[in-house]
Amino acid sequence: MSAAGLSALLRSSNTVFLGEAGCGKSELAVHLALELAEQGKAVHFFDLDQTKPLMRSRDVEALLADAGAAVHFEQQRADAPTQVGGLVPLLLDESKNVILDVGGNDTGAKLIGGCAHLLKNADVWFVVNPYRPWSATTEHIDGTLSAILRASRLKTPRFLLNPNLGRDTTAEEYLAGLAQGFTLLSPYVTVEAAAVPDTLYAQVRPHTDLPLLRVTPRITIPETGLDE
Repeated sequence: MSAAGLSALLRSSNTVFLGEAGCGKSELAVHLALELAEQGKAVHFFDLDQTKPLMRSRDVEALLADAGAAVHFEQQRADAPTQVGGLVPLLLDESKNVILDVGGNDTGAKLIGGCAHLLKNADVWFVVNPYRPWSATTEHIDGTLSAILRASRLKTPRFLLNPNLGRDTTAEEYLAGLAQGFTLLSPYVTVEAAAVPDTLYAQVRPHTDLPLLRVTPRITIPETGLDE
């Protein structure tokens, strides 16, 4: 599957990205927004991730806006989650492609609990990076997922793997993480695809039958340059 493959997997005009903080869900949300905007779709991107202030999709607001995507977020006050306005009318408008980048824990996920009834038919993706501390075992993944689903009131999601150790991940590390993630998830759920940095795609493509989504990293921590 090519870099433009994520939009081909969609079943709804509304898409939600969930996952442990640092799993790469924001990167995939941005990738999808750019992909849909390139196709001429009306894209509304909601950055609801208020759990990691240095690594949020709003940091590439200019990139998204230049591509034609409308970016919605609210500045956070203190430590309290802040609701973003204008979401409900857009979720009801099927001519708009709405992408929700949701916080990486149950506190962040509560922000969409009030509109869960409007997301019954949405594409809800749970992104798993088996190198993250709370995605290293099936029990950890189940605990994180259960807490987020309870808080957000969303249905059981679809699953994407995103194995990486940051920008310097090698092909060997990627493939080891891919195998680990598939081993953890496949007895219980269907893994529909995996994200892969475009710099590694040619090296890893021959070694897996899983659909691969080529992604160009866009989000970094300003002070260090590390990927989200």
